[in-house]
Amino acid sequence: MLRFIVDTQLPPVLASYLCRRGLDAVHTTHFTNGHLLADKTIREIAVHENRIIITKDSDFPDFYYKFGSPPSLFYLTLGNIRNNDLIDWLDRQLPTIIKLFEEGATMIVANRTHLISY
Repeated sequence: MLRFIVDTQLPPVLASYLCRRGLDAVHTTHFTNGHLLADKTIREIAVHENRIIITKDSDFPDFYYKFGSPPSLFYLTLGNIRNNDLIDWLDRQLPTIIKLFEEGATMIVANRTHLISY
């Protein structure tokens, strides 16, 4: 089963949605002082707990491009988007996202029209 950690800049409702879909997901606010977790700490949690980081923070793909995986990464480049629209978009894309990660992708970059896997 895929396991996710949702970064601070994204809404906790995203982790709740993934859990309702039967996936293991936590938001950084689940952790003590989670809204203040440094990127390094989030990466450490992701590696230790075998979680895929979901983020819109460009520091995470920069780290990935420099050092690779782990941790795996789902990088959202959707721009400003309302929570309901984010969940609707994710609901349409989730089967493909799951398939890509299960087939070995270690990073997926998503915009409103495309998913690019690495």
